[in-house]
Amino acid sequence: MRIGAKMKVVHAAAVCFDLHVPESRSLKVKRAAIRPIVDGLRHRFKVSVAEVDHQDQWQRASIGVAVVAASDGHLREILDSVTRFVDTANNVEVLDVHTDWLEE
Repeated sequence: MRIGAKMKVVHAAAVCFDLHVPESRSLKVKRAAIRPIVDGLRHRFKVSVAEVDHQDQWQRASIGVAVVAASDGHLREILDSVTRFVDTANNVEVLDVHTDWLEE
């Protein structure tokens, strides 16, 4: 950073979706249900996303999403859209949603 340069404010958050995949009877079926969500979030909203927990359980998944935006308002809009996208996904039930905000 240059001396005397003005620091910009960073607007960032991470959200974790704890999911239940009731129809899954194998890891292959679970991943087939989760993959469209992960790919859809990545391509539609240009966010970082990954399966972050329960990789070895047939009917559970946790998806982590990281978002950075130019303003707090835009960050909240993206998070709302991401949440609606996951809430309406086929073959999964949202058990819990947890959001952590980067405070700068």
